[in-house]
Amino acid sequence: MKVAVVGVTGLVGTVMCRVLEERELPISEFIPVASARSVGKTVKFKGQEYTIIGMEDAIAARPDIAIFSAGGSTSLEYAPQFAEVGTTVIDNSSAWRMDPSKKLVVPEINAAELQPEDKIIANPNCSTIQMVMALAPLHRAFGIKRIVVSTYQSFTGTGMKAVKQYQLEKKGYEPKAEEMAYHYPIFENCLPHCDVFLDNSYTKEEMKLVNETRKILNDDSIGVTATAVRVPVDGGHSESVNVEFRQPFDIEEVYRLLRETPGITIQDDLGNNHYPMPRFAKDQDDVFVGRIRRDESVANGLNLWIVADNLRKGAATNAVQIAEYLYQHKAAGA
Repeated sequence: MKVAVVGVTGLVGTVMCRVLEERELPISEFIPVASARSVGKTVKFKGQEYTIIGMEDAIAARPDIAIFSAGGSTSLEYAPQFAEVGTTVIDNSSAWRMDPSKKLVVPEINAAELQPEDKIIANPNCSTIQMVMALAPLHRAFGIKRIVVSTYQSFTGTGMKAVKQYQLEKKGYEPKAEEMAYHYPIFENCLPHCDVFLDNSYTKEEMKLVNETRKILNDDSIGVTATAVRVPVDGGHSESVNVEFRQPFDIEEVYRLLRETPGITIQDDLGNNHYPMPRFAKDQDDVFVGRIRRDESVANGLNLWIVADNLRKGAATNAVQIAEYLYQHKAAGA
């Protein structure tokens, strides 16, 4: 299998390479792709050095799969060109997520919807992935009426510039204006401002949680409201999720459903102060769920605390899992 990583020098692209090295996808040819300023530089993959190439050369190489993490405008321009030569694109930007002709996939939930003709597949937003991983089995069992979510999102989700801003501030330096990924300092601060503000006073990040959740769970009737906050954490995103179900539920059944869901780890032992934290989710592929308890203020209400490494399951790992599914499905059909 010929696999291209587009945006290979970026924060997520680097993690994608690491995940590809760790997992079992049989790669016969690795193709690192980046913007013009990185062409000709080298990256290491599985102990070998590879020269980075540009988009046109990558398209000409006709990879079986191209995993994109290069931004929405790049994806809109080049993903169709890869698709035209027979490459299946797995895109990590927001460019295709809400396109009704494109699948929005979390493999544990809806990979079975993929068909051979799906040449551009959208990877959901990081904060959406970890939330729906926990909510999908509960929705199937009890039917979700409404979700209220507040996120505590790592600065790593903004990219390399935010990481550098945080590092400078942590060392006591005041970044120059051009070095600032945010309007304000992120070190020892919380910013209720993830992505840009929209006309409805919500941010794009908050509306991604609304729209992507409905699409992945295939239910537009679910009410979703979100507040997304950027926090000075290097390790992952955390979410306080309040769910109101349409049907009554047994709390032990909630535990059982989550325990039986691939990719979910329950950490919920209050007697030993055991609950999910981004410090310990870092570099892990699972989604961690804890503080599981009834919402005593409403009928059929449940509270969850959900944590995951935003660069892995929230981005790179989910994309690679889609590639693995495509490979396995093709092999099974051969």
